[in-house]
Amino acid sequence: MSKSKAEAPFAYSGLDRIFHEKARLGIVSSLVGTPDGLTFSDLKSLCGLTDGNLNRHMQVLEDAGYLDVVKGHDGRRPQTRVYLSNSGRKDFSAYLEVLEDVLRKAAGANAENKHRRKVLS
Repeated sequence: MSKSKAEAPFAYSGLDRIFHEKARLGIVSSLVGTPDGLTFSDLKSLCGLTDGNLNRHMQVLEDAGYLDVVKGHDGRRPQTRVYLSNSGRKDFSAYLEVLEDVLRKAAGANAENKHRRKVLS
């Protein structure tokens, strides 16, 4: 274990700030289980975002290389389809591993605090 990690075990440097924002977490979570991607409209509904808000968050994710956005048509209507890229899947999986560590440590601390309170009462 590196010295800085030993000194700051709760720093969680692996929590990618791009994924850690609420709207972007919703977008990526929606896409991770859908290899065929989702339409812009479906994502908007699933995440409860406005057109502009979804566009902005998608742009951040796309700039990071986490999304593939394909513009096409469904008949005569324009349609945007959004996919989680391979690097998006890989990096989101790594992000979730760090988040699981956060949850394990928090659950352990909670159990320890309950034990302390029980001993003190």
